[in-house]
Amino acid sequence: MNALTRVLVANRGEIALRVIRACHEAGIEAVAVYSKSDANSRWVQLADESVYIGGSPAAQSYLNIGALLAAAEETGADAVHPGYGFLAENADFARRVEAAGMTFIGPSPEVIERMGDKAAARRTAKAAGVPVLPGSEPVTDLAMAQWAAETIGYPLLIKAAAGGGGRGIRPVESPDRLADVFATAKAEANAAFGDDTMYLERALARARHIEVQVLADDRGNVVHAYERDCSVQRRRQKLIEEAPAPDLDAATRSEICAAAVRLAAHVGYRGAGTVEFLLDEDGSFYFMEMNTRIQVEHPITECVTGIDLVAEQLRIAQGEALSVRQDEISLQGAAVELRINAEDAENDFAPTPGELTRFDLPGGPGVRIDTGFVTGDRISPFYDSMIAKLICWGADREQAFARAEQALGELHVQGVPTARALYGSLLACPELRKGTVHTSWLEAWFE
Repeated sequence: MNALTRVLVANRGEIALRVIRACHEAGIEAVAVYSKSDANSRWVQLADESVYIGGSPAAQSYLNIGALLAAAEETGADAVHPGYGFLAENADFARRVEAAGMTFIGPSPEVIERMGDKAAARRTAKAAGVPVLPGSEPVTDLAMAQWAAETIGYPLLIKAAAGGGGRGIRPVESPDRLADVFATAKAEANAAFGDDTMYLERALARARHIEVQVLADDRGNVVHAYERDCSVQRRRQKLIEEAPAPDLDAATRSEICAAAVRLAAHVGYRGAGTVEFLLDEDGSFYFMEMNTRIQVEHPITECVTGIDLVAEQLRIAQGEALSVRQDEISLQGAAVELRINAEDAENDFAPTPGELTRFDLPGGPGVRIDTGFVTGDRISPFYDSMIAKLICWGADREQAFARAEQALGELHVQGVPTARALYGSLLACPELRKGTVHTSWLEAWFE
């Protein structure tokens, strides 16, 4: 591969700005794309060039492969960075980028396809010697689901084979609920992913959600940058993430990170990716899925390892070796990330688009804010409601939490509601401070 000179950033918001800055630091020009809603956005202003790609609905712009490829060709881009969400894990998009003679900054289309099919990913994990929960092969009708459920046992989860990011998952507590939930899950999967193939998996009642950051180049080097704990979730959507995972013994940390590296090497991974696991109360861990892209919560890993993950993506895309060896990666302190969304926490977290009439950001040692917005911007109803990510690092976990509490006090958002007050309450919870929460904890806390 040749050195990159111009990268088209096929995304919006804070991740678009994050990638643009990484490109500039590496001496690479960055091209922004924008929809009608995002014409005056900050990431568009800071890019070297920008291209209008369509109307506000994502289907007309950020999901429009033809428009994105045309923008890349028009501006002379030699690579495309997909960010996260939108087309980041779309194998067809990666394939068409490469067919157009450009570099897709991510794994190969074949790996995206293989790991994006959740049932196929389970088989791949098994083949790599990574433990998986008892589950089924793909099921397409109720009779197959009933047979699989009898084998797996209850409680279980019905999952969309094409799902991801916590979407396309429905719990089933008992046999009498299977038919109704299966029908609902299939309909949701078809609407969200255009594929209603499902599979069943044993549910763990009090598991923790642990994910491992991996990096791999084209020279056979695969490393991990340790783990994150993403157990504070509501309806499988993450609210608070930590690195490293609290209350995790050294042996389990070593085993789970080694399993992630083993899987990445097995599939011939390239770039930055995340292997997600469920950690049971007895210390057993099981493969969930692999996200073949940069994660929303990647900054906390950067804080505790000192590795610029987006810079590594650019290095790898140019055919360079990783800048670090495994024995050079160590944990320094602790970090926590809070997602600040335009949503009404007192009204079932309903998205609340509107104008940011006031947006005062916190600062101080160890405080980082990733955002694509400034005062006066509008939070659009057409996209994800995230306004910013508040990331706080400390020499230890207590200091990271203390800085997060102080930063929340300095954060002022007006024009749209946020869950700022809720985060303050959560950070003070004894269970969270002890590091003993699990994926069902937050729902129970709300009740």
